Amino acid sequence: MKPEKLPLIKDVESKKVLKKLTSAHRALAELKGIVSSIPNENILINTLGLQEAKDSSEIENIITTHDDIYKAELKLDGFKSLNAKEVQNYISALKLGFELISKNKILTNNDIIEIQSELEKNKAGFRKLPGTALKNASTGQLIYTPPQDIETIRELMSNLVEFINDNSLSSFDPLVKMAIIHYQFESIHPFYDGNGRTGRIINVLYLVMNNLLDLPILYMSGYIIANKESYYKLLQEVRETSNYENWILYMLSAVEEVSKETIIVIGKIKELMIEYKHLLRNNYKFYSQDLLNNLFKHPYTKIEFVEKDLGVSRITAAKYLNKLNEDGLLKKEKLGTGNYYINNKLIKLLTIT
Repeated sequence: MKPEKLPLIKDVESKKVLKKLTSAHRALAELKGIVSSIPNENILINTLGLQEAKDSSEIENIITTHDDIYKAELKLDGFKSLNAKEVQNYISALKLGFELISKNKILTNNDIIEIQSELEKNKAGFRKLPGTALKNASTGQLIYTPPQDIETIRELMSNLVEFINDNSLSSFDPLVKMAIIHYQFESIHPFYDGNGRTGRIINVLYLVMNNLLDLPILYMSGYIIANKESYYKLLQEVRETSNYENWILYMLSAVEEVSKETIIVIGKIKELMIEYKHLLRNNYKFYSQDLLNNLFKHPYTKIEFVEKDLGVSRITAAKYLNKLNEDGLLKKEKLGTGNYYINNKLIKLLTIT
């Protein structure tokens, strides 16, 4: 069944949806507030973004480890992991999307194509050839056939971006719209590859565009992994019955639960930063806010990162990092011909929560 054009004619904001909206917005507003307490936005985009990249990729059966992801960011000789590279592409695509909406204040089809291109490292654009079908990964059974011809895909995507950018088209709450947009994008399935991950990037960009967040840090892929069967079942339920209520409730629950979890993680990052700030300021003449930011922006850091962030020489950067390693604040590791330094307390915090 071809997705219907937006806006929806029927009212999907049932009593259950309206009740859930209240608690979802409350949690999201608290998350937006706590973000401002972290001094450098890249700390959260990098640390939480890498976790989202890992989880979002895992939904598509691209499995990797935290260790490999952080090593991939270092770009050191001697490290090769195709899956970790794909995860790094995701964080690059997320950052690109954030730059585009920050600059243009809208999200165009060209932007979406650019985000997917960064994700997949190809220039295929929208699907031009028929034959795409969504099948059950276990049984091979056909679940859904998205639009097949390029004209229909372009028409539906033009309609979708108009709905994304023009708030006058519908009076629905922005979180309800986000759920509808995600359903619509996944059902159009405009690309050969990367639809799920591109769609999840669009979710968080839409929240930023509507001032519900200042940074793209509400990452729902972990929730989807934990509730993966329901995610696909409810998407399909909308396709078969046009009943949006259960799907919208699922997405609102994701917003609420992930907001609460992220608030806890950010609180712990903030506490750890304060602990490191006191240790560094009281014991090291070379303490600076830039150094502290570096150690939390890059859970695995290296000499070149410190050189760039602090504007110091390679020798000076190495001296700082080696001293912190000697004193146990960082752990020095070797990979190929290069060294890297792990903020173990931060890694423990990110991998346990």
